[in-house]
Amino acid sequence: MRAIEWNQKQKTLQLLDQRKLPGEVTMVVCEDQHQTAEAIRTMVTRGAPIIGITAAFGMVMAAYRAQAADVAGLRAELQEAARELNASRPTAVNLPWALTRIMRIANVSTDATAQLCERLEAEAIAMAEEDVAINKRMSEHGASLIEDGDTIIHHCNTGALATVDWGTALGCIRMAHEQGKHIQVLVDETRPRLQGARLTAWELQQYGVPFHIIADGAAGHFLHSGQAQKVFFGADRVAANGDVANKIGSYMLALAAHTNQVPVYSVFPFSTVDLSLANGGLIPIEERDASEVLGIQLKGQPAVPAGALARNPAFDVTPQHLLSGWITEYGVIRHPFEANLEQARRTAE
Repeated sequence: MRAIEWNQKQKTLQLLDQRKLPGEVTMVVCEDQHQTAEAIRTMVTRGAPIIGITAAFGMVMAAYRAQAADVAGLRAELQEAARELNASRPTAVNLPWALTRIMRIANVSTDATAQLCERLEAEAIAMAEEDVAINKRMSEHGASLIEDGDTIIHHCNTGALATVDWGTALGCIRMAHEQGKHIQVLVDETRPRLQGARLTAWELQQYGVPFHIIADGAAGHFLHSGQAQKVFFGADRVAANGDVANKIGSYMLALAAHTNQVPVYSVFPFSTVDLSLANGGLIPIEERDASEVLGIQLKGQPAVPAGALARNPAFDVTPQHLLSGWITEYGVIRHPFEANLEQARRTAE
């Protein structure tokens, strides 16, 4: 079951509501770009790759439901839709990447609005299928780094729920399991929204991969005591120098792993690299509502005192020197990241 499905007949988008997992499997139907932007903002769907594909289909719905009488008017409406979708979440670069790619198609010369709509739809469908193929290639590269008997710490959720299918970091773990390697996964809860405890654990159950959920703060213990041999997580935006923005807590995890000489791998498609940013300090970090932190309950009771304040950054930046390598569709990229990234980019072109 994919977390995203395009209904070609009705021109609507179905998204698995990840806010309700693992207790309930429910699909949310988006009928236009406004509902799509809201679904991204409220985290009905989340994960950098799937956010980009979701936005692409949001643009398709905007095209089919546009009020414009001609192509020029349709392009103007699409520009406005792109602005709305781009504002839904600021950190993941796959969002503006997907919108730019769709607008590139929208600006190709044509005299017919119907033809333009069909071109955009075909492009979004192609992007979705490309995502699956890219994820499988990344998973194969990443699985080659996982040895039989490894215990891997995984942060947040980077599986099929975060992509069109397969996933990034969790895809590597799934691939290693399907290759017959006997592995264990330590699943960071990933507070405050618990994407690890809720989503990654649910996915691993579907795949039959052995796992234990751990508190985020317990990762250092397992690394220091030699009970974990690898750390895998994804990325939402990667700067040109190799710094990686990922779910909050990734930096602390990478620090602990680096101190204990445990390899740390960030897994992401090439579309997540933002060459316009020289380093991770320039990556915009989304700060979400404090209620996500303050609303946590313990045994049905509020976990914090009334009137408490909270800060809630959704991401942090892991400096490139803490990473053992990137895993991309073009293979494993190691230090020096800037030079090897350029080589991979030339290969991609």
